[in-house]
Amino acid sequence: MVAVLLLAGLRTARAEEGMWIPMLIEKYNLERMKEAGLKLSAEDIYSINQDCLKDALVIFGRGCTGEMVSADGLLFTNHHCGYGSIQRHSSVENDYLTNGFWAMSREEELPNDGLTVTFLRYMKEVTGEVEEGIVGGMDPDDAENHRLINMGKLIEDATKGTQYEASVRPFYYGNAYYLFVYETFSDVRLVGAPPDAIGNFGADQDNWMWPRHTGDFSIFRVYANQENEPAAYDPSNKPYRPRKHLEIAAGGIQEGDFTMVLGYPGSTTEYLYSAAVRSMLETSLPIRIALRTTRLEIMDRYMRSDDTVRIQYASKFRGVSNAWKKWQGTILGLTRNHAEELKLKEEEEFRAWMQADGERILKYDGILEEFARLYKEIEPYEKAVDIMSESVMTVELFTQASRIERMMRQGTSRERIERQQEGFLRNYYRPIDQEICAAMLEAYDADMPDSFIPECFQEIQDRYKGSYADFTEALYKKSVLNNPGKFSKLLDTYEKNSDKAVRMFEQDPVEETMNQFMLLMMGEARPVYAKLQEQLDRNYKKYMAAIMEMKQGQQLYPDANFTMRLTYGKVDGYEPKDGVEYRWYTTLSGVMEKEAEGFVDYAVPDKLRELYETRDYGRYGVNGTMPVCFIASNHTSGGNSGSPVMDAYGRLIGLNFDRNWEGTMSDVLYDPSLCRNITVDIRYVLFIIDKFAGAGYLLDELDIVW
Repeated sequence: MVAVLLLAGLRTARAEEGMWIPMLIEKYNLERMKEAGLKLSAEDIYSINQDCLKDALVIFGRGCTGEMVSADGLLFTNHHCGYGSIQRHSSVENDYLTNGFWAMSREEELPNDGLTVTFLRYMKEVTGEVEEGIVGGMDPDDAENHRLINMGKLIEDATKGTQYEASVRPFYYGNAYYLFVYETFSDVRLVGAPPDAIGNFGADQDNWMWPRHTGDFSIFRVYANQENEPAAYDPSNKPYRPRKHLEIAAGGIQEGDFTMVLGYPGSTTEYLYSAAVRSMLETSLPIRIALRTTRLEIMDRYMRSDDTVRIQYASKFRGVSNAWKKWQGTILGLTRNHAEELKLKEEEEFRAWMQADGERILKYDGILEEFARLYKEIEPYEKAVDIMSESVMTVELFTQASRIERMMRQGTSRERIERQQEGFLRNYYRPIDQEICAAMLEAYDADMPDSFIPECFQEIQDRYKGSYADFTEALYKKSVLNNPGKFSKLLDTYEKNSDKAVRMFEQDPVEETMNQFMLLMMGEARPVYAKLQEQLDRNYKKYMAAIMEMKQGQQLYPDANFTMRLTYGKVDGYEPKDGVEYRWYTTLSGVMEKEAEGFVDYAVPDKLRELYETRDYGRYGVNGTMPVCFIASNHTSGGNSGSPVMDAYGRLIGLNFDRNWEGTMSDVLYDPSLCRNITVDIRYVLFIIDKFAGAGYLLDELDIVW
């Protein structure tokens, strides 16, 4: 069994830090968790022998977490996780984003094509099986191919004769491997969502910030066939009966209370080499932030002037702005904590440990020097990839052109191509995309090294006198993607002769321009970048093995990789800077105080204001106040959105939905004095469902403990 972890690098771990593998809790974490206040056994959290908390958890969609809260398939997740589904059901006539949506019966619940929830059925360490047949001195590429073959066999054996899916994921940079077996349900229906002014209260003004007053939740229901198995949407399907659903603790919390979070954190890099941190701070993140700033400004201008456009682009805007603001907080946190200097110190401590023993020198000498060489070589290619991915690759018509060409080359039916194009146009507004395209071309030309500048930029200078707007206008005017008649004729040709249609589409000005960029990226920049990244990964594997040897007998947690993890901590405030102290909770009074500031992001629904003024909180309020959000010291990341925040008995006390701005650097460096996860209090969720929405019938199927 490969040892697990507590902290990155050579620092001393604290109880709050770490994203732990659930199946190993009893061996590595249970004693510390009990000391912190946990009242459950390890089997209550993860087990293959009995129903447990893991059976109430789901991957919601492609990047969030959700939890089952009733025996009839009811599911809670964040409003921002369900945002895309809410937006797709919205129109100017039925504006569920602005007004909210509440199904007052199961017949009114709305199906969501393409939305899935996925349950983890079990996990298993398979390091020995993956490494079987690999011998010392083997060519690295041959060894990796052999591992992939072994993984394929493991996946086949785990899923044969079942409806399950499986994956094998590397941990500790490939020093360990785990098999994950999943069951996915595709009939997931929207049950309820508060209006934006509650579910997204504060919007970009408050995103990644504390104090917070956001009711960030939405409600769905999972359906199954008559045998309680996954099935495509069918009106005859029945609510899924989960193996486990969470009890809800509505009795309140106090500062210092034990908390734990189960979920699917997306990606962390706690073991980065110092040069990678420096590149992040000085090059990569500033480039991404600047390009997204431009896109957000353009989208915002059009969205504020047209309600249809606002609805079309609401989800897109939120997706762009989320990481944009987080990256700014990451720079702030890493700079404040002197992250590069800490990494350099750790590297010197590692060097001293290695050089103290001849055998260690033989095994690990040259690791740090190899990092220095590789990061110097990869720098221009990494910059090129960052600029490409955050500029021209974000242009909607460019990406749609690539998508249509790919579908045509794959022989996709005309009906499916037409359906895809119709779906694209449903949430597409040409003036936004065209202006973004011109701005991104100009930024690309200004920032990209000359070796990655395609021919079209010479055309911009010669034919269009350097006007990116005029060049883009010509592209968009001539493209079949913006001309339904011409697009239909292209598909007429496609039905008769697909090869001819592909050749015709390659001459489309948008597709032709996109292919110039792709040729440079895929033909020149990305292959070199990928090769250098492979070498970095191998060096990180060796470095991680050395760290594990150096810290033998101590716990080390693996980086997040969108597999189920457990974190634990406590309800706790923090001090963001000298002379400022934040308490651990917020109330509805703060919502009203923010409204008085007059920002559009702080608009308050009339019904909510009425409930506040009459103090009509029901049994959800406390001493004349209505709790809204709280913070705790759980180590979370992207992907933990929607994760249940539970008490010492495994009962739901809130939904995790964000981190504080000063703590967003926790993906790279965790600071227990600053890093906090932000949670919507379950009492506020129940209050909104019952008192605001009048959907109290939903509470009848919840197991609420007061």
